[in-house]
Amino acid sequence: MLNAEAPHDDLFADVARRLQDSFLENPAVEACLQDLAPYAAAMLGSEGADLLCAMTVLRPKHPVTTAASSPCARVLSELEHKYGDGPGTTAMRTGGTVLIGDARQDRRWAGYAHAVVGLGCLSVLSIPVVLEGADGVVSLYSGQAEAYNAEVVAQAEAFVRQAAKGLTLALRMVKLEETKDGLTAAMQTRTVIDLATGAIMAQNRCSQTDAFTLLRKASNARNMKLRDVAAAVVSSVAGEEGVSTYFDE
Repeated sequence: MLNAEAPHDDLFADVARRLQDSFLENPAVEACLQDLAPYAAAMLGSEGADLLCAMTVLRPKHPVTTAASSPCARVLSELEHKYGDGPGTTAMRTGGTVLIGDARQDRRWAGYAHAVVGLGCLSVLSIPVVLEGADGVVSLYSGQAEAYNAEVVAQAEAFVRQAAKGLTLALRMVKLEETKDGLTAAMQTRTVIDLATGAIMAQNRCSQTDAFTLLRKASNARNMKLRDVAAAVVSSVAGEEGVSTYFDE
């Protein structure tokens, strides 16, 4: 693993801004990554030394999000899932940059290394992305052996640091939206349950506690969610159109 100093952050100062603009156009983490992957490959590659790039972000309770600069880069990234480990997985797990200088001679992940060589890749550079509440990695693939010297590694790490700023902002915005949606759903559920409880109280001339107990028993007996049972009660009282609440608008 490498811990090279990276004094090149200013070279990629516009990366975070680019990601912010990308997120404003399409507010989804997947879209941000898909915009960033080919951009990273172009920025970090050079004439006669083309690079492929794949990016992965892992968020709790979300599917794995991946993006790639080309179909081949996506296949190279997916090889780690097939073999259960590799430079990208190790970079995320350890928080350090991982380098394969020549996959033909690498013995850490023999099956993986053999597979990438078969796809024409000889060098792999994987850099963890420091994010809030998520794990990420950027992997660069080259058809040349020893494609990443200390200078290239430092530039790539600087690029990733800047990209992390934009991705962190995007993740914050997504989390806020998810929280908002979650609160709205919770309020919708509470409203429907309150309406159903009121209907049961009126029909059975019982207390609110007894009405809620009846609702909960019905939920358990029918193996249905409490909200669904409540919605059925409300519909039976209000007719097929049901009851409209503020949160349905």
